[in-house]
Formats: sequence, C-alpha cells, structure tokens
Amino acid sequence: MKHTATQLLNTMQQALPMLRMISDTDASVKTAPGKWSHKEIIGHLIDSACNNQQKFVRTIIKAEHDFLPYAQDEWVALQRYNEAPWQNIVNLWESYNLHLAHVIRHLPEEALQHTIFIDGKGPFTLEFIAQDYVAHLKHHLKAVLPQAEFLSNYFKNIY
Repeated sequence: MKHTATQLLNTMQQALPMLRMISDTDASVKTAPGKWSHKEIIGHLIDSACNNQQKFVRTIIKAEHDFLPYAQDEWVALQRYNEAPWQNIVNLWESYNLHLAHVIRHLPEEALQHTIFIDGKGPFTLEFIAQDYVAHLKHHLKAVLPQAEFLSNYFKNIY
C-alpha cells in the first residue's frame, strides 16, 4: 500500500499549487445547471475522504463489513461548499488526504483482503477500496484542473 499512499501524496503535491491559484470567485462558478462548481467538487472529495476513512478503519477491525451508500449530491448541498471560502476547502482537502495517505501507508497486510459490501454490491477488498479512492480523487481533480498534464498522463496509462 506504500505505492498507493505515494500516488496520493504525489497527486496532492502536484495539484495543490494549481488549486491555490484558483480564485474564490472562479471556484464558485457552476459550468451548467445541475453541475458542481470547483468548490463543490473538492467538497465532494472531502466527503469521499470522510467516507473512505470509515471504510479503511472499520474494515481493518472486522474482516467483512456492510456499508450504506452515501448520497453525494445531498452531502454536497447540505454542507453548502459553494458558500465556504475556497482556501478553507482546499486546506481541509489537503489535511484530510495527508491523513489518509498515512492510514493507507499503514494498512496491515493481513487486512488487505478483508471485504466490504456497499449497498449490497461487492465484495470489494480493502486493497481495492484504497486504490480506487486514489483513482476517484484523480478523476474529479481532472474536472477542476483540466490543464494538469500529470492527470492526463495518469488517465492515458489506465485506459
């Protein structure tokens, strides 16, 4: 899992300067009705971090676990990310992911094949959930940072 944790840290290191250059006003713009702004996308990634932290820790403790899905649109709307300061959102995203990289790096080898079900779907191994977390993060970052070459190269390599 060290490789997955390193991927997460490298992605953050490359994305953060670009995210910090986006103005609060620009981060609040929705490109179309029903689409998320940059603030809401990064807010969604904070929610994803929160939900995945639960999966990581609970799945280490118990070899098989059932999780409810989370209603991502409702979470984003209820937390009103678009009304929060952009730099606060970016800082929270950074802090949460630094912690998750630490957690992922230290996932016990014996727990990596523990499984979870999400809303009756699965089983998914803890190892897959950790790797998928990083892929999910990169997918959404690409929407905020379409010019980011390091994200373009990533997707060329996996598809």
